[in-house]
Order: sequence, then C-alpha cells, then structure tokens
Amino acid sequence: MEVTVALDARYTVAPDGSVWSQAGMARQFWERYLEVFDRVRIIARGAHVDGPPKGWMPVLGKNISFYGVPDFHGPWQCLKRYPRLRAAIRSAAPMHGAVILRVGSQIANVLERHLRRRGRVYGLEVVGDPYEVFAPGVIDHPLRPFLRWHFSRCLRRQCVHAIGVAYVTKRALQKRYPAGAMSASVSDVDLPAEAVLSGYSTHYSNVELDSEGIAECLREPKQHGPYRLATVGSLAQPYKGTDVLIEAIARCVRAGFDLTAVIVGDGKCRPGLMALAARLHLATRIDFTGQVTAGAAIRAILDSADLFVLPSRTEGLPRALVEAMARALPCIGSDVGGIPELLDASELAPAGNPAALAAKIQEVLGNPLRMKTMSRRNLANAREYCDCALGEPRRRFYQHVRDCTQRWEEGQLA
Repeated sequence: MEVTVALDARYTVAPDGSVWSQAGMARQFWERYLEVFDRVRIIARGAHVDGPPKGWMPVLGKNISFYGVPDFHGPWQCLKRYPRLRAAIRSAAPMHGAVILRVGSQIANVLERHLRRRGRVYGLEVVGDPYEVFAPGVIDHPLRPFLRWHFSRCLRRQCVHAIGVAYVTKRALQKRYPAGAMSASVSDVDLPAEAVLSGYSTHYSNVELDSEGIAECLREPKQHGPYRLATVGSLAQPYKGTDVLIEAIARCVRAGFDLTAVIVGDGKCRPGLMALAARLHLATRIDFTGQVTAGAAIRAILDSADLFVLPSRTEGLPRALVEAMARALPCIGSDVGGIPELLDASELAPAGNPAALAAKIQEVLGNPLRMKTMSRRNLANAREYCDCALGEPRRRFYQHVRDCTQRWEEGQLA
C-alpha cells in the first residue's frame, strides 16, 4: 500500500527533477515510512532552482516520490496564491492508499477538507502548535489573532476525526489537541480493529539520533570564563527568540560575565539580529555562522560550547535541543511546547523575557557542579531518542493507519 504524506516543508527541485532538502527531512526521514508501507508519496512546497543548494541532501529514492505544490512564504503569500495552491493540492489528492497529514500545515488543512468531503480516512502526525505559532510576538501579521483561532480550531477538528493521532510531545500537544472521543493510547492498550475509528493515539519524536551524535563522556565544566554559548535555529521568523538571547547576553556582559556566542541558522531576520547585536556592542562577541551542514559540522560547534540556549517563543519538540543534549551539553530553554518535557524545570526561563533568561544563564554558568549534573542528565535523556527507542511506537502507528485504510477501502469502515 502507498502512503501519501502532506506537510508544509519546503523542498527544492533541480532541473533534472531531483528533489533536495535540508537535514532532517531528506531521504533517510522518508525511509521510515517504508518500514510499513510499500511506497511513500510526499506532497509539499516545491521551489524550482538551478541546482541543489549547498549542504542540502537528496530526498528521492526507491519507492519515494514527490509532488510539489506552489511555493509560498508566510500568510500573505499563501493567501495570494491560495487558488493555485488549493487546485494543486486537490489534484495531488490520492485516489487509493493511506494518507498521513503532518500538522499544523496549511497544505494538510486543504487536503484534509478535500478528503473529508470524499469520506476518506486519514491519520495525523502532530508536529506543531498553531496556537503558539501565531501567539503575540511570534509573528507580525494583522490577521494574527484570526489565524491563531482558525488554525487551532482546524487542528482540534482534525484530531477528533482522524483514525489515529501521533504527537511529537508526551503531554503538551495532547492537552490542547486531544484525539477523538475514545482517547485510547496505543502505548497502553491494543484495541480491536472494529473499535478504532477515532481516539487512537501515541507519541514519538521526529528526532532520531545515530550513535555518532551521542557523546561518549560527560562535560567537565569550566570554573570561570570566558564562556561560549550556542543556539541553532531558523532565522526566517522571530519565533526562535534569538533577539531575546542577544539582549540576555548583553545583560550578562554588563554584569561582568565574559561571554561569546555562536548563532547557527539563516533567514530574513538575520540582518536585523546582527544590527541588534551591533547596537548592544556585541558585534565582536556574537558569531552569526549562517546555515551549517548537519552532522559533524554542527557537532563541532556544540562541542566547542559551554552552554546551549534555546529561547524559542514556540516549539514542538526541538531537534536542535535534543542534539545538544546528546553532546552532553548543559542546556537552557524557554517554557514552551515540548521543551519542558526535555529539560528540568530549573533549566527553563519564561519565553520572551531577556532579564529572566540572563539571570538563568548567570545562575547556571556560576555553578560548575550544577552544570556537570545537567550534562549527565541531558546525555541520559537524549539516549531515549535513538532509533531503537522510537521505532516501535512509530511502526505500530503506521500499521494502524494502514490497517484502518485497508478496511475502509474494503467497505468495512463507514
């Protein structure tokens, strides 16, 4: 059976038809679906380019195909191109096979409405929270309050009607977007096939670490500065809170801490963030690396740091944080999304609050014994994100979607 997966990811399409992605959503990611399904078909944004971007990885492979819909950046462009986008998504809707929607996603929203009108069943992988994505300060758009209400409402409805829901968090997303009325967990009970029209849920992370990504030993924290901070994330929108980190660093420097920082990532916000660093007299202290190839290059940056900071205004379950934890790196994060499921409450700071984040950074750096405890705890927690730990609940979910789809195609499900 083929599975069609719809999501908002952006891929590049070269003139020879090859499809390329940044790390995390390339061929290896899609091969996990082939553990249960015979073929996987991707519906996502496709931007045509002259050649594959440097550092991007191939997507297509045996039994992996791609259907690109018109590319768009942000809500305004999505609205302007909506008629073309909707037509392309409807054209891509499968006639047969299973469907999994990776949500929140505007592409998945359009496809879901089309599927429901046709009475087709679908499963969900909930990887983000539109209520937080469109929260104040996260995105600047005049329709932000409406978009927050609308997309949150869409996701709640989708979770109720799906034949199964898989979340990237253990608790956070489930509270706001519960599965259907039965609310049964596949990790707790095996339900008879006739009982699972809705409410079938589980959780597993998108993050999957290989042995090379996991450190062999703990960190030995410094007794004094200079200290080096690191953060990794897209600079396409303000939601990663990089501006908050820059302001927090300025406060720490004024308090007498000798700090430098490396900011990995790129996007339209980068020039403004560099200007902010210059205004705060941090131009020589903060290194904006731009995009860095996943793997050894990222690990080298993490290994050179003393503390990883993820000050996001919204998150699902952040890969960058898990990868930093896997390097036995002490970490601080904001109190949003799935971050509290990864870090101890004492390592969290309120999102969007530079003063609180600065105080937390100083509190941690000033206590080497605490940093060693954080290193030990993070490394142990990161080991849960190896393939052997995540594979089984994911396979069970995919098998559930396949079984329910087959029964629907045979007329056994209404």
